[in-house]
Amino acid sequence: MRIGELAARTGTTTRALRFYESQGLLDARRASNGYREYDEDDYRLVNEILTLQAVGLSLEDTRPFVECLRAGHETGDSCADSIEVYQRKLAEVDACLSRLNDVRDGLLTKLAGALKTPPGPCVVVPRTEEA
Repeated sequence: MRIGELAARTGTTTRALRFYESQGLLDARRASNGYREYDEDDYRLVNEILTLQAVGLSLEDTRPFVECLRAGHETGDSCADSIEVYQRKLAEVDACLSRLNDVRDGLLTKLAGALKTPPGPCVVVPRTEEA
């Protein structure tokens, strides 16, 4: 299939496919007329890349999964390097969640303190212009 067909089937753009090729994630073969030619294996690789990016992996993070598929494995996460990416990414997400929980706890503490004090009038102090 040509690049436009692959893009349409995977729901991406020809520009993205050319970028994947430039990054070494996708190998395009050339027909005698110079058009890029792709097959079902390429379709599978692009789907893997897009699926992984949809769950938060960077394009570079997808590399071990693509290599695992190219090595003939049934799934892209059948290899140790792919598992390591999952573990690293989960550690990053856990750290982010921990920071967000700290922010939430701080906001809850501030809110609880604010609710203990009686509300007072809001006074707007006019600003004066300095010359």
